[in-house]
Amino acid sequence: MMRQYELVERVQRYKPDVNEALLNKAYVYAMQKHGHQKRASGDPYFSHPLEVAAILTDMHLDESTIAVALLHDTIEDTTATRQEIDQLFGPDMGRLVEGLTKLKKLDLVSKKAEQAENLRKLLLAISQDVRVLLVKLADRLHNMRTLDHMRDDKRLRIAEETMDIYAPLAGRMGMQDMRDELEELSFRYINPEAYKAVTERLAELSERNRHVIGEIEKALDALFTRYDVKAEVKGRLKKSWSVFRKMEAKALSFEQLSDVFGFRVITESVEDCYKALCAIHTSWAMVPGRFKDYISTPKQNDYRSIHTTIVGPSRQRVELQIRTREMHHVAEYGVAAHSLYKDGQGASNGVSHAISKETNAYAWLRQTIEALSEGDNPEEFLENTKLELFRDQVFCFTPKGRLIALPRGATPIDFAYAVHTDVGDSCVGAKVNGRIMPLMTELKNGDEVEIIRSKAQVPPAAWESVVVTGKARSAIRRATKIAIRKQYSGLGTRILERAFERAGKSFTKDALKPVLHRLARKDVEDVLSAVGRGELSSLDVMKAVFPDHKDERITPASNRREEGWFNLRNAAGMLFQLPGRSSSTRRPRKSSANGAVPIRGVSGDLPVAFAPEGAVPGDRIVGILQPGTGITIYPIQSPSLTAFDDQPERWIDVRWDIDEANKERFPARIALTAINAPGSLAEIAGVIATHDANIHTLSMGRTAPDFTEIIIDLEVWDLKHLNRLISQLKEASSVSEVQRVNG
Repeated sequence: MMRQYELVERVQRYKPDVNEALLNKAYVYAMQKHGHQKRASGDPYFSHPLEVAAILTDMHLDESTIAVALLHDTIEDTTATRQEIDQLFGPDMGRLVEGLTKLKKLDLVSKKAEQAENLRKLLLAISQDVRVLLVKLADRLHNMRTLDHMRDDKRLRIAEETMDIYAPLAGRMGMQDMRDELEELSFRYINPEAYKAVTERLAELSERNRHVIGEIEKALDALFTRYDVKAEVKGRLKKSWSVFRKMEAKALSFEQLSDVFGFRVITESVEDCYKALCAIHTSWAMVPGRFKDYISTPKQNDYRSIHTTIVGPSRQRVELQIRTREMHHVAEYGVAAHSLYKDGQGASNGVSHAISKETNAYAWLRQTIEALSEGDNPEEFLENTKLELFRDQVFCFTPKGRLIALPRGATPIDFAYAVHTDVGDSCVGAKVNGRIMPLMTELKNGDEVEIIRSKAQVPPAAWESVVVTGKARSAIRRATKIAIRKQYSGLGTRILERAFERAGKSFTKDALKPVLHRLARKDVEDVLSAVGRGELSSLDVMKAVFPDHKDERITPASNRREEGWFNLRNAAGMLFQLPGRSSSTRRPRKSSANGAVPIRGVSGDLPVAFAPEGAVPGDRIVGILQPGTGITIYPIQSPSLTAFDDQPERWIDVRWDIDEANKERFPARIALTAINAPGSLAEIAGVIATHDANIHTLSMGRTAPDFTEIIIDLEVWDLKHLNRLISQLKEASSVSEVQRVNG
């Protein structure tokens, strides 16, 4: 384990005026706090923060960042507190350490949601100070290097998280060497068989062609001498993950790979980069479509280099990267290569603002976090983060020459949302390079895109399956929800206006504000939308606004229809006709599990029962003759009815005929997904009892460690009563999802 003085000496090599007192203080404090804690390997736990600090010294980071690395697990894993660290090391370092601390006691339904919430917290901390990112990546790198000591399940989860989030995040921040190592380590645990096979084949290839790299290096050196270009050539065999990913993406066998060798040409100036390129392309044939100039058009993470592939001296394809020494330093260390950290100015609060102005990578991160934070739920945030991190980029231009960087596979819709959310929402068409093209067109490097807009446009929900950027996807979801809510709200407004007018009252939206709590809605728009969807009846709203109001309509129940979205759904008083059959007007009352069931259309003295999923007044219903048993009543939407499609002689026309003076409950079945925690079932039962429904039977089946699926057979008055109950259950804190079961 590295000694205290050794750590100080490592920093002194690149920063002679190091603050030794700060490093010594952090070293001693962290060692004391971690005490006798052990890692899974059996090593003292303090060896981990010490190794994280060592990784950061290789990047030549300042002593404040090194000290944060030493302290990064103290709040999470020891008795240390934020207040204590603030007092000893200052609030700036306390904020950084807290930013690296995972959230605890999250009351979330899934492990995925917990992962997403911790990622959201981390990204927000990174957006305030990039040093949080540097420490976190070094922390993850050391954990991956020592992953052998973890349980298999935990090892796989950590490796997948690294491949999904941290490796691409390192790449987006320009830290390519770290990304390569994280991907290699993750690949080893995620797909050990493929890792072993590719590694062995690369080793064989390296042995078989051990002279090839040297020969190509000599040929390039001779070429640059002839053209008077000062350049250093470094050859290498590609990494196993890079090779495997290419084999999968292009469906190639290992033998079909033609460019497993890569060479870096390091020059002293930008001018030498282009002179070297000229010499190479003059001497050897370039492979078409394999040339990219990231010097004139840098990547969003500040990466600058020229990429080209040639048919080299041995008639093999050779991939070349040409860059200056400074560009190479940035390509290896990304934001960590920034001069602010080398100069030791990283301890100031203004460091993140300075970097955001000088590096595209950090500016991209801020913009990404701002867009992703608008996601409606943790899973959506995680999905959109992966979308933003994974894809390679294409560079397109607005008609005024503004450069827009997008993920590969992006469409004009993605382009429009990248310019501005309002541009995306109002997009109706696009011109690509002056020609009108479909909005699903895949954009290519250098395309000029002009967006055609209309104020009347609402983004279709189908766009969500077309776009590839998280920002576009979130914006489309949000606009679709707003549009649907607006439609329901408009319908609800018209229903309430008519209902209030019939009652001799005047309807205004302001009248709803004082009674929102009685209607269990957050705002007026929620009330109007609920009425439009049929979740709230106009009578309920009327009674909330005018508690003394009495419904004086005298139309019989058999002719009354519920207003709103479900105005054709209520079967009370509506005969359900079936081809080739006539309805009976007799009113037999038959016995069932619930007593007398008043249903019209039943001939003879046959017993009547309900299907397992039940049926309630307001459902459109049909009877199925059960020979020797009686008649079973099904709601018309029940999938179970398909079993009788080829037996038309068994279908019986029935309808509800309810006597309001003798009310009774009817069976219905609902399915809930509830948080698996003490008190959840009690809360659900309480909601059902409070809203005058009765539980007949209940069954539970655990579908995941954190939540439970519950099937409840209820007894309710009618369809309106059932819909109101479902709406209230959705508001319960322990309920994740609830829906009616129709078979």
